[in-house]
Amino acid sequence: MRIQSSVLVHLGFGKYVRSDQVTAVIPIEEDRGPGRRTFVQVQGQKDPVVASRAEDSIVRDLVQEPREVTQSRQQQEILHDLLLDLNNVNKTVRRIARDEGGLDLERLEQRIREVLEN
Repeated sequence: MRIQSSVLVHLGFGKYVRSDQVTAVIPIEEDRGPGRRTFVQVQGQKDPVVASRAEDSIVRDLVQEPREVTQSRQQQEILHDLLLDLNNVNKTVRRIARDEGGLDLERLEQRIREVLEN
């Protein structure tokens, strides 16, 4: 289980809470219906938030990384691997790639470093 800080979890009907501030997810047993499926207890709030989503959906969103975070991590790993591979390209091949193919590997390496630093 991995809860991300500063990641918002959708509770339905425009309600969102920070995933790292959820302390309890409790299914509503009585008077459950449209717009009333789950109580979500949020740190620092006395009363729970009433969510329109089912408890299992909310818990799944709490413990899974958002797709955007996963994709961003994969893209960072690919850039890191590419940078390592570019470091192994010798000066002659670099010159040929630049002069004959218009591919400036030094400029590409610099841009990758800048992206990885951010």
